[in-house]
Amino acid sequence: MTGGGRSHGNASGESMKRKVGGADDAEQRGAAGSPYLRFYHSRTLRTRTLAVLDALETAEDATSQREALAEVVLELTETGLAYYFVKPVQAAKVGYMAEQSTKLGIAGILRLMGPVTRRVIGGMNAQQLRSVSDHIRHLMQ
Repeated sequence: MTGGGRSHGNASGESMKRKVGGADDAEQRGAAGSPYLRFYHSRTLRTRTLAVLDALETAEDATSQREALAEVVLELTETGLAYYFVKPVQAAKVGYMAEQSTKLGIAGILRLMGPVTRRVIGGMNAQQLRSVSDHIRHLMQ
């Protein structure tokens, strides 16, 4: 496989490539008229997310908020995975074992992502952290 993509067949049998990281930046930033998907999350998570973003954006040293931002990113990721994958599996009523397998798979993804997320965010400078904060705020609109 080349280009970091993963091949998938579409309805007509043609091969498609999925890029790691998804669409290009212009599409991810919500270029006018671009389609988008968002997920619902709890008021508690929203409050915590906004508190972390506010603290990061107003901190004299934004890098002091790295761990808090990483935790929020991971919690948002977990919530999004549950919304986009676990919830439809439950709605499809595929059975207890399939549902538990789905949850176990997501738990595995998060176990792998946690250290990577903490390492990447932990290595960011203040400007980079604020960029992540801006992106999260954009997604929350």
